[in-house]
Amino acid sequence: MDMKLEVVVIPVSDVDRTKAFYEKLGFRLDIDYAADEKFRVLQFTPPNSEASIIFGKGITPAKSGSADSLVLAVNDVDAARKDLIARGVNVSEVFHYAGGPFNNAVKNPRVGGRDSQGRSYYSFASFEDPDGNGWLLQEITTRLPGREWKSRRPSGTEVATLAELLRETEQRHGDYQRTHGKHNWWDWYAAYIDAREAGNSPDQAAAAADRYMAEAKHVVASPA
Repeated sequence: MDMKLEVVVIPVSDVDRTKAFYEKLGFRLDIDYAADEKFRVLQFTPPNSEASIIFGKGITPAKSGSADSLVLAVNDVDAARKDLIARGVNVSEVFHYAGGPFNNAVKNPRVGGRDSQGRSYYSFASFEDPDGNGWLLQEITTRLPGREWKSRRPSGTEVATLAELLRETEQRHGDYQRTHGKHNWWDWYAAYIDAREAGNSPDQAAAAADRYMAEAKHVVASPA
């Protein structure tokens, strides 16, 4: 059975102020729903994350700002820090933990500067949202053994879905092929499938693939 950490609830005092903050961070707004004046829920997802945060009104009895050490994994903590600062976020200097990652049991646990050995998991930066909910940027360049789930074979349903997408792509590509010169069909296929998986309609995906071929591959239309 698959189990994924999907949502972390954070307590806030001013919903609109918090919404503006996470929009500024570049998090994706998934939902902003208010049932009435007593209940409102917002969901934001960090870039390319499979887990999201939820906050709002009538969501949790926890004290606003009590969430601590929410971790965002980044492959370059300096670059991530620079990006957030450019967005107007107050981010700490890069640091490492004297006793190893997340060890706050020692005196003066945070030491300024990157991990001297440049180890994955060891370098951090921190920031807070307007209520004081604390975030950590943790640099992870290489996953340690056992830190990633083994991929499983696709199910019959997934194979059937892929087969249907390939059939659709072939059909749409036929329209393009009849009016354009020699080209690599796989380039058009890749652009079309990428657009469909991004949520575009078949017509939108076909237009995206056509643009890709014209801009990147310089394929011209055949004479009528």
